[in-house]
Amino acid sequence: MRSMLERLTEAQNTHDAERMASCFAEDYRSTQPAHPGRAFRGRAQVLSNWTSVFEDVPDFRAELVAHLVDGSTEWGELSWHGHHVDGSAFAMCGVIILAVRDELIADARLYMEPVESSDEDIETAVATLYRPPVGPSS
Repeated sequence: MRSMLERLTEAQNTHDAERMASCFAEDYRSTQPAHPGRAFRGRAQVLSNWTSVFEDVPDFRAELVAHLVDGSTEWGELSWHGHHVDGSAFAMCGVIILAVRDELIADARLYMEPVESSDEDIETAVATLYRPPVGPSS
């Protein structure tokens, strides 16, 4: 039997938002821990989100780089790429952790981020990321 992440990736690559949404439970819960405001509930929002993705990135392609199934939990590393309707490059990568219930995605934590196009090296990144923010302190 194929894993849920394999089935989800296959559905994404058909560009069929209905098929994609059918992988999710009606009461699905989505969280993005690095972006708490993006949390939502429900299959209907999945359909709305992915309808927009397929319209805005018409050659969207998903690749399941690696994955692990442990009971009802699946972990996967994914790479998404393609081109926006204006021709500019689209690329995201990261990890998604799923909870599967009754062969549907009941819950997911997404750690997907846009791929940066800059060539920032590790020293610059460390110097930038771990400095306190500039501005008034609280």
